[in-house]
Amino acid sequence: MDLHGKTALITGGAHRIGRGLALALARAGCHLILHYNRSATRAQITAAEAEALGARVLLRQADLSRLDDAGPLFADLPEGFPPVQILVNSAAIFPKDTLPDFTIEGWSQTLRVNLRAPVLLAQAFYRALPEDLEGAVVNITDWRTERPYLTHFSYTISKGALDAFTRTAAIQLAPRVRVNGIALGAMLPPEGASDAYWRNVLATVPLARAGGTDSVAETLLYLLRNDFITGEIIRLTGGAHLRM
Repeated sequence: MDLHGKTALITGGAHRIGRGLALALARAGCHLILHYNRSATRAQITAAEAEALGARVLLRQADLSRLDDAGPLFADLPEGFPPVQILVNSAAIFPKDTLPDFTIEGWSQTLRVNLRAPVLLAQAFYRALPEDLEGAVVNITDWRTERPYLTHFSYTISKGALDAFTRTAAIQLAPRVRVNGIALGAMLPPEGASDAYWRNVLATVPLARAGGTDSVAETLLYLLRNDFITGEIIRLTGGAHLRM
């Protein structure tokens, strides 16, 4: 796919990994629909940065935990704004829980944001895509679905289901829409994490460093540009998955 002039909708695009992906798409020549929930100020800053790179940007607010109809996120585009041909499901929540202590409320909230919303967004994206155009979906997931977290039960289940959805959607939306995933490892320290915690995480990475946003962005662009890849989930771990 030639990215220049295409429109990409990215969820959670206001900050952290989402911001890096949004700006990489803008540098590649894409226009953006930038989704956010509560991070309005950060979204405006990211939008301004993307516009400085030459992108047209629309901001769309939505609480993904309450999403029942994703169609409006793809609709009512300004005159001359190209239809969405790229969907990046980046938004996620990372609550701490275990099987013995999880609550119905916490479980439901996590699955609504991390699984239900990406599924509804992919469905709405496919329905809104003009029949003469091809599209691509990239889901941001986590390699730890292969080696489950001890203290993030609902999150791990939601991302494992997102992996299965990625492969299933690749079959069901082919040949017009390709669907792939990026399974992240240690990219950025969690907000509020201590230096000691992050050093312990990096000690498990053979490359002995964090991936950062640039490596995720480069992988995203590769998956979008290569028209013969679908149903793949690329592990971006610095080799951590080799130490299972």
